[in-house]
Amino acid sequence: MKLLPKLGRRPVTEPGEVALHARNVHFDWSNTAPVWMTAEPIASHVLNALSMMLPEGERMFLVTYGEALELVRDEKLREAMIGFIGQESMHAESHNGALEEVLATHGIDVEPFVRQAEYLFRKTLGHREMGSAAAQQQVLVERLGVIATLEHFFAFLGDWVLNADLEKFDADPQMLDLFRWHGAEEVEHRMVAHDVAEYFGVGYLRRGALMLIVFPIFIALLLRGTKYLVHQDPSLPNHRYPVLVARIFASMWRGAVPGIPSLLISALSTFKPGYTPEPVGSSAQAIAYLAQSPAARAMAS
Repeated sequence: MKLLPKLGRRPVTEPGEVALHARNVHFDWSNTAPVWMTAEPIASHVLNALSMMLPEGERMFLVTYGEALELVRDEKLREAMIGFIGQESMHAESHNGALEEVLATHGIDVEPFVRQAEYLFRKTLGHREMGSAAAQQQVLVERLGVIATLEHFFAFLGDWVLNADLEKFDADPQMLDLFRWHGAEEVEHRMVAHDVAEYFGVGYLRRGALMLIVFPIFIALLLRGTKYLVHQDPSLPNHRYPVLVARIFASMWRGAVPGIPSLLISALSTFKPGYTPEPVGSSAQAIAYLAQSPAARAMAS
């Protein structure tokens, strides 16, 4: 496995706790095509499908944390949540820009799938008025638990993309930087959603139940989004699901997308008593990448 230039996979010295803050970024999509890994068109659309879900998912995170923040009395946790909110807001806008300027500009209509994501995250997982304060609190706790479950996967994916050799598939530098910048911040703030869930008493049993629900739905939505994009892309044959799944597994074997076994092992790790996402990725590696991210440096200069 190729490591990022001048970055080790597991630096010996970790920085300890860091103050989270949103980083302004700028991406130039003028030369980026929907198939942004030339040698891996299906893998390109697997990650594009993730981009279609992320803006609405992260906006749900923002709304939910906005509600939860009023109930948190731990100042240290409040500061982490505020930093998390800032970073997730920037993630949503950046991926939305990629949808509009890469996919839509090249004739791929993302709106039908995005509307489904809106329904899932705004209606099914969004704010709901309940009959009592106790019931309202429990709904909030469930939503915080879902966020913690998803953030476990995002930290895993962030660690993967920081270390995956996607350059060998002729990956577009802008899109690669989008995913690595986002992934690095997911690794950087990987403890926040877990700590918030713990603060609100999600607990071991509920965490396990949510993983059993969220994991298969997440994979199914990613597959559905990939099928939708492949169907929309005139440069690709409209594979039926069995052929598409076979091609995705081939991309996994080549290292262009994370493998199902590694995803499953990561999911199962949350069932360990005393689970914490702290071992998922390296803060030092994430911060080192963020310091050299072209999109972040473009706004800093």
